Amino acid sequence: MNNHIEAVIAPQGYAAPDFPVRDVEAVRVETPGFTTEDILWSLGIWTVILTLSPVIVFYMLMVA
Repeated sequence: MNNHIEAVIAPQGYAAPDFPVRDVEAVRVETPGFTTEDILWSLGIWTVILTLSPVIVFYMLMVA
């Protein structure tokens, strides 16, 4: 019976390191924050949602 578990996880196509990684801070990848494009996109989506909400409510009241 084979109870061996691979402890090294490497992306496909890349070789796993030959040494154990002990320093978590050295491995951490910095994630960027929100960009201006992200903020403008979200503001645009919320503008459409808030602008169309009264129209949809009025339509539902007229049809129902």
